Amino acid sequence: MAIHIIEEADRCLQCKNPMCQKGCPVSTNIPEVIRLFKDGKLNEAGAMLFENNPLSVVCSTVCNHEGQCEGHCIRGRKDTPVHFSAIENFISDLYLERMQIERKPANGRSVAVIGAGPAGITVAVKLAHEGYGVTIFDSKERIGGVMRYGIPEFRLPSSVLDRYAKRMADMGIMFRANTTIGGALEIRDLFRDGYECVFVGTGVWRPRTLGMRGESLANVHFSVDYLADPTAFELGETVAIIGVGNSAVDVARTALRRGARHVTMYSRSKEVTASPDELAYAELEGAEVAYGRAITMLTEEGPVFKRAIFDEEYNVIGFDNDLVQYDADSTIICISQGPKNKLILTTPGLEGGERGLLLTDERGMTTVDGVFAAGDVVTGSKTVVHAVEGAKRVAESMLEYLDAKAAAGDVEKEPLGYIHHVHGIMDV
Repeated sequence: MAIHIIEEADRCLQCKNPMCQKGCPVSTNIPEVIRLFKDGKLNEAGAMLFENNPLSVVCSTVCNHEGQCEGHCIRGRKDTPVHFSAIENFISDLYLERMQIERKPANGRSVAVIGAGPAGITVAVKLAHEGYGVTIFDSKERIGGVMRYGIPEFRLPSSVLDRYAKRMADMGIMFRANTTIGGALEIRDLFRDGYECVFVGTGVWRPRTLGMRGESLANVHFSVDYLADPTAFELGETVAIIGVGNSAVDVARTALRRGARHVTMYSRSKEVTASPDELAYAELEGAEVAYGRAITMLTEEGPVFKRAIFDEEYNVIGFDNDLVQYDADSTIICISQGPKNKLILTTPGLEGGERGLLLTDERGMTTVDGVFAAGDVVTGSKTVVHAVEGAKRVAESMLEYLDAKAAAGDVEKEPLGYIHHVHGIMDV
């Protein structure tokens, strides 16, 4: 591993106009990181990566590198690109153990983060570094969000997230597990208890349905449920997967690892939204793709499709009228997800768009003053690095908001007054 990444680092051209950096959603300064690595300054390189992207270890493992940094590498035009992901992973993984926790002195002010996924973790780290007390609330028992409950163990070991949990605790970040905001506790309770602003990074956990007959059958499942805990499912030997996106590929590879013998992903057209590398892995491991299949019904025997009719450019121009049954022990629907609506239903003034995604302004503030949001709950389902990119910008906006609040003398000092106003149980 070490020899391999040294060779890769030596291949870097140190471009003055690094296209690799432009291809990275968080603009990682790849040439400088590689230069520091070659000079033996691993801690400096690790600190630079962590400062720019607190989830650098994760992104070096699960990012779509061929479509981002490595896909933009100049060497890749005539040769193979520099595999920066391997270099980044080596440096970041080592730094996560070596890093010295640095934060400004505690300022006695606190913020709440709802959701322990990539966006929530990024905001928590950024604000804790500035001296704020941060508490993360999550409906699950452990941190990670989609990284733990949506990415298979073979792609991202949960031990990596456990290490993050320890480092975050070292930073003073508090974690309240198994707590759904919008249930027994609401956002107004957070403000009542002295949190000066709130960040929402709850992701998208509501499966998008097909809206057709058969979705409630016992052998039909949604990808978000299956990936959260594959051990709870007995799929049988033959599995049909509706969709050919990244989650469908993860489902296929997981099902094959758990004993399925025949796994087929069905696509309505010739288009595939999954990463080419991940799809190649799935096919190498035994998964198949059937193109031009429009799902019409789900049955206990398997899905029922209409076949697509393609033109010379492989565009779908219609479908056969004949219905075709494909036998399967289980069918898993993988056609994207949307956000749950508990926060909107329990927070006066909090608004979402047509798909239920939270509406925010250019600062990342929602339609409720002091409540910010980023990640999939705002953009829809995207990648970990895109969640980090959005969360970084919103963290800066939150700091500006908190500074302005302090300058105006608008820091909440008497939360009990809110209790009197809402519940009328105490005279203050």
